[in-house]
Amino acid sequence: MLILSKQKYVQAIDRVIIDDSWITILLVCLYACIFLLRGLSVVRLKGSIYSLLNNNFIETEMEENTSFFNSFKNVIFVFSISVLSLFTYKIYLHYNSSAVQGFYTFLNILGVVFSYFLIKRLLELILSNVFMITKKVEFFLVSKSIYLYSISFFLLIAIVLEEYSQLDIRFLLYFSMVLFLIRFIFHAVSNKKLIFSELFYFILYLCAFEIAPLFILFRLLF
Repeated sequence: MLILSKQKYVQAIDRVIIDDSWITILLVCLYACIFLLRGLSVVRLKGSIYSLLNNNFIETEMEENTSFFNSFKNVIFVFSISVLSLFTYKIYLHYNSSAVQGFYTFLNILGVVFSYFLIKRLLELILSNVFMITKKVEFFLVSKSIYLYSISFFLLIAIVLEEYSQLDIRFLLYFSMVLFLIRFIFHAVSNKKLIFSELFYFILYLCAFEIAPLFILFRLLF
C-alpha cells in the first residue's frame, strides 16, 4: 500500500516591526532639558515661555547677557532645535510614505535643521557687524530667537498629544501653523518701527534669510 504524504509548505511572512521607543526616550530627554533650564534660571525659563506677551523680558535679555556661550542659551537652543527636528520628522514621514522610519532618519533631519539655524544665525551676526547695524537690529534678532523658543515649548506639548492620544498628524500640522503665524504676527508688531522704516530691506531679509533657506531645507528633506 502506497502511502502518500502531503507536505505542507508554510510560507514565512516578513513582519516589519517599527520601534518608536526612541521617540519616548527623546521626549523624556526634552523634558529633562526643561528641568535643567529651570535649574539654571526659573525667571528666564518663564520669561522664554511667555515672551510673546512680554517684550520687557527680551529687553532684559539684551541688557543682562549677550554671551553666545551662555549655558541657558545653549540648552534652550538645543531643546528648540530638537523639538523642531522631531516635528519635521513626523511631517516628513506623513508626506513621504516610502521614507525609512527610525532614529537614523531623525538624526539626519536633526543635522540638517541644526546646520540651517546655526549657519543662518552666524550669517546674521556677521552681516550685522560688517554693516555696523548691530544695535539697530539687535532687538529684531533677539526677539525672533526668543519667540522661536517660546513656541517650541507649546509645539512639544502638541507632539506629545499627537504621539500618545487619538489626535492625528493633521492636528500637529494645523496647530504648528497657528503657532508660527502667531510668532510672525507678534514679531512683526514688536518690530513695526524698524520694519516700516526699512520695508525694502525687511522684504529682502525675508527672501534671503527666511524664505530661500526654508525652501532649500524642504528641498533637501522632501
